[in-house]
Formats: sequence, C-alpha cells, structure tokens
Amino acid sequence: MKFVVFSLIANLPHALTGETLTAQQKFQNILKQAELTERLGYDAYGVGERHGEPFLSSSPAIVLTAIAARTSRIRLLTTVTVLSVLDPVRVAEDYATLDHLSNGRLELIIGKGNDPRHYGLFGITEEEQWDSLAEKYELLRQLWSQEKVNWQGKYRPALNEFTSQPRPFQSPIPIWHGSASSTRSTELAAKYGEPIFSSNSFHRQDKYKVLIDHYRERLAYYGHDPSQAIVGAGAGSLYLANTSEEAIRRYRPYYDHFQSTDAAKHNQSPFVDLEDNIANGPALIGSPDQVIEKILDYYQAFGHQALSISVDGLTETEQLEQLERFATEVAPVLKKEIPSTIWEKEVQKEQLI
Repeated sequence: MKFVVFSLIANLPHALTGETLTAQQKFQNILKQAELTERLGYDAYGVGERHGEPFLSSSPAIVLTAIAARTSRIRLLTTVTVLSVLDPVRVAEDYATLDHLSNGRLELIIGKGNDPRHYGLFGITEEEQWDSLAEKYELLRQLWSQEKVNWQGKYRPALNEFTSQPRPFQSPIPIWHGSASSTRSTELAAKYGEPIFSSNSFHRQDKYKVLIDHYRERLAYYGHDPSQAIVGAGAGSLYLANTSEEAIRRYRPYYDHFQSTDAAKHNQSPFVDLEDNIANGPALIGSPDQVIEKILDYYQAFGHQALSISVDGLTETEQLEQLERFATEVAPVLKKEIPSTIWEKEVQKEQLI
C-alpha cells in the first residue's frame, strides 16, 4: 500500500486554545508538513480545493508548486481539482506548468467538489455539475493529448485550432477520479479506464463500497480489465496513541469542534458520536494495532492500493507526532500486507539514483 498525506488547508480556531493562525502562518505550516511527509517516507502529498472560509486552498496549483520547490521525491496530488466549475483551458495550462516545475511528479484528481458554495460563485447550478464535469473533462483530455484543438460545448467558448502551452511534461499526466457520492463519477472513470480515489471520510463503509463495486462493474462493460482496477481511498481523522482510551481522550476535543462546523453539517454524518465513528466509520483513532486492523478491514472491502490521511487541525507538535507514529508503526506493516502497483516506476528510479 502507498500513503498520501493531504490537506484542505482549513484554518479553524484551535479546538483547545481558540488560537487561529494567520494565513501566512497556515501556509508555512503546510509547506513544513509537506517537507516532513517526504522525510518520513510517505509516497505523496495532496492539496484539496475549496473556495471560501475557513479554507485557504483556493489555488492548489500554486501551493503544490511551492511544495515542489521544497521536495524532490513525493508525488503531488490535487485532492480534488473541482473541474466542474473551472475552465479546462486554465486547468490545462496551470497544471502542465506545475508538471514541468515538479519534474513530472503531478497526479490530478478531478471531481465536482464537496462545497455547494462554489456553484453560484462560478456560474453553474448544482444540477449541472455532472454534465459540466463530463464535458470539461473531455476537453481537458483533448487539450493535453492533442494540438490544434477544435471544440465546441456548453460550458465555455468554442476553440479553434488551439494548442495549450506548455505541453505536459509527463505523457500522459496521470488522472484519477474523485468518488464520494454518485455513480456519475465512477461511470466517467470506468469509461476511460482510469483510477478512482474514494473520499471515504464521512460515512459508513458500505456507502463507498457500492460506488467502488460499480466502478469495477462498469470497467468490464467498457472493455477494461476490472482485475487491473486502481483504487485509492481516504480515511477519517487520524490520531494514534498507546491505547484506545488515550487516543479517544486526546482527540475528542478536535472531533467535537469539527462537528460544529458548517462543513461537517453539510456532510450529514450518520454517526452519533466519536465512539460510533471509530466502531462503524472511517475514523483512525486508537492504538497502532487497532488502526492497522481497521485499514485491513477496509482493504478487504475496497481493494485499494493507496490510502490518504490528514492531520489537519492538530497543533504542529501533534502533526509531527502523528505523522511519525503512522510512518514508523503503521505504514511498514501495511506495505508488507497489501500489494500496490502504483508509483512503482518512481520507486525504481529512486533505487537507481
């Protein structure tokens, strides 16, 4: 299994102290977190996209470019690029530029996003999001694979003999499809035979398993081999301690604080409390052995090769503690237990160097 650390750059008051970082302090925290991710041997770092408080992640391409300048090995992911509301020409240009500046370490995860505020902000309705995503993705594919593109659609002006610049460094730039709530995303991924990344953050396992199963079924329908399916999955919040009791005690203020936010209310969590989430949901709260056991259980259901974790909201000291403990006490066991074929070429390159 491969491991991704990701952030939505949520800048909330600290659950215990009430302190809120300045935007500059938060960005510096993210840059340090990404550098730490590489030093600890993680495989990738991801930045999400949101357009409104409390998130500072409105420009993931720029943040990932800064991270690229401070790292040399880790893959750089967008988690996710909200393509349904963006101009594919601008996306093609920005991320091809990042692809060059990172020396070909970019992986794009596309989706419709998880914040209803961005629809009105960018001029589409929520009902249009899936049609917009499908149309814009087809154009993005053309822009990166073809020159002198002629195109006409509903969601942006027509193009005539247009070649986006720069051309991508990688051929092609790897693209994943974010999957959280609808078979429209898994259908689009299956159509092109491309991997999916399940959010697996807020609900019970069976909700996400239905979508992953649908993806594999539709891969076969489109003539792709479902046994070669590549699936990534997120997780709930991470907090490791020597015992379950200690982890719950230390993490509870963070959980309660987040549950009071608008973002949490929008996701309509089915869990009555933290203990319910730990027992029946994706939260990775407990001893290293307990967390390993839960991840293995989810692997039996999902068959995923990559897992993303987040330490957003914790103090910098706790971020360091949690990332170090996961890297040394959890990740090595899972790397041995769960096979993963993704990013193997990058590992081979490192070994040659």
